[in-house]
Parts: sequence; C-alpha cells; structure tokens
Amino acid sequence: MNLATIPTWLLIVLSIIPVLSAIILHEIAHGWVAKQLGDNTAERLGRLSLNPLRHIDPVGTVIVPLVMLVLTNFVFGWAKPVPIDWSQLRQPRRDMVLVAIAGPASNLLMLIGWILLAKFFASLSFLSPILASLIISMSTIAILVNTILMVFNLLPLPPLDGGRVAVGLLPASLARPLARIEPLGLLIIIALLASGLLGQWIGPIINRVLTFSQGLIY
Repeated sequence: MNLATIPTWLLIVLSIIPVLSAIILHEIAHGWVAKQLGDNTAERLGRLSLNPLRHIDPVGTVIVPLVMLVLTNFVFGWAKPVPIDWSQLRQPRRDMVLVAIAGPASNLLMLIGWILLAKFFASLSFLSPILASLIISMSTIAILVNTILMVFNLLPLPPLDGGRVAVGLLPASLARPLARIEPLGLLIIIALLASGLLGQWIGPIINRVLTFSQGLIY
C-alpha cells in the first residue's frame, strides 16, 4: 500500500491508533517488566494503564510523530517516560537490560500483529474494497511506525533502550563512559537526525524489515 497516494487528512486519521499504540504500549512494556522484576513505581503512579491520557506528551506523542510522518515518512516521537526506580530491581544491572529491551520487544510484537491483521483483510475477497483498503493502509502505517521505533530505540546510545542494554551488557570499564553520555544523548540524536547520518545508518535496516513485512502480507 502506497501511503504517498493517501490524502493528508486521511493519513492523519489513520495514523492515530498506530502512533498512539506503538508509543504508549512501548512505555507500558517498560513499566510492566520492571514490576515483574521488583519495581512497582509505574504501577503505583498509574502508568500501567491503557488510558492514553496518562501517557501522552502533546508534543512528543501527537504533534511531532504526525508532522514527521506526513512530511518525511520517518517517525520520531515519545510519550511521558515511565518512571523506573532502578534501586528496587532485584538485580539492577541484569534487570536494566530486561526493562530496556521490553520497549523494542513490544514494538516487534505489535509489528507482527499488524502484519497478521493486514494479511487477513487482504485475503478477504468478499469484503468491501474501500474498507479493506482503509484497514490495510492503517496496518501499513502501524508496520512503518513500529519498525522505525523498534530499530531507532535499539541504537546503542543512552538514553535510548539500546544504550541502556549496552550499559548493562558491557564490562564496567566501557559501560561507565557510555552511561555518562546520557545527558547529551538527545542532543546527539537530534544532530544525527539533522545531518542525515541517522537515516543512513538505520534506513537500510528499516527498509529491509518493511520489504519483508510486505512480502508476508502479499
């Protein structure tokens, strides 16, 4: 499904559920895994709820992703970070890795789910072509959003999930210098995005996942 042929207003409408679910469930996954490992901070503060209002950052969850999706076909966004008290985890170094990887893992599961949904509706010959097209288009957007968020968040740069995974897995001599980058992480990400380097690094991976997904649907 070619998203470029969809009118802008319809693209925005079809993007609401995919964008909100991808970003919010990503954050809930962090909090849920943290709870299983001993830290119930997110649950205590009501952040394991599916209520979008508990997670939405008006700029990061709504405005930025939709504008970027319409203008660039690249999604960059965020929800309110789920609070994690690392000191409450039973094995902080190991558990930090598990909590961090839960976000991208949730995007992978959602990606699979949207592929199956699109494949199911693509196979229904008796369904209204308009309805089938709308659902497949929404699924295509969701596949794009979840793929980008999964690959992007796996970059080994704090405060991204991949950075926290790297800090948890690397020897202390390498983990400490990497962890100290975290306060500058967002600025580094913006610089990489503005320079085009970020797209060059993760673009080929994203395209391969999207091509593979399309092959599964059709």
